[in-house]
Amino acid sequence: MALLSNATVLLGKELRTEFRSRELLTTTTVFVLIVIVLFSFSFDPTSEESRRFGAGLLWLAFLFAASLMLQSCFLREQNSDTLSALRLSVSDPFAIFLAKVTANTLFLLLTELLLLPVFAVMYNVPVLPSLHWLVLVCFLGSLGVSIAGTALSAISAQARMRELLLPLLLLPLLTPILVASTEVTAALFDRSPYVQWKGVGFLAVFDLAFLTILWLLGEYLVEE
Repeated sequence: MALLSNATVLLGKELRTEFRSRELLTTTTVFVLIVIVLFSFSFDPTSEESRRFGAGLLWLAFLFAASLMLQSCFLREQNSDTLSALRLSVSDPFAIFLAKVTANTLFLLLTELLLLPVFAVMYNVPVLPSLHWLVLVCFLGSLGVSIAGTALSAISAQARMRELLLPLLLLPLLTPILVASTEVTAALFDRSPYVQWKGVGFLAVFDLAFLTILWLLGEYLVEE
């Protein structure tokens, strides 16, 4: 109970900080919007190419957004030198990661849901028939990206070349979840949409495995 209580308090702090400034959400949304619009110029929205390649381009744009969003995950604490105080204020350091993972997942999912209608219009891909499944895939994919990205952000925040280190570590690690998310999304964009349960199961296992690893190693990541 102490873990959830501490994580809830820290999550409230993360949400208040972001929604007060709206700096991260605005920047990320505009960035992904530009990427989606630029990609759309390469395809004929009435052709089958949009259904074939749209899912991959969509998740590539979300990856760029996550890289931008996760870069500043621990920078506030690092710049103000409050990470040690934050560590002393909670009984379990995993509460810090749990709050940040939840906040990052919510921010990324909100960005994705805001941009899905834009994507549907630009690429002429109907999303309403399978919207509930798309939300599930976006949630599982965003959760996996946030778990891995938050852990790597804690590592790179203390490095000298952190702006370069995070993408270098993040991209190879997220390749499996991006491939699975793209395949499941592509199946939902098909003319006869279907759920690729194998991919959904992989996303769920990935999230659970990495969350367990973060729980086991969270204390060492904070201390180092």
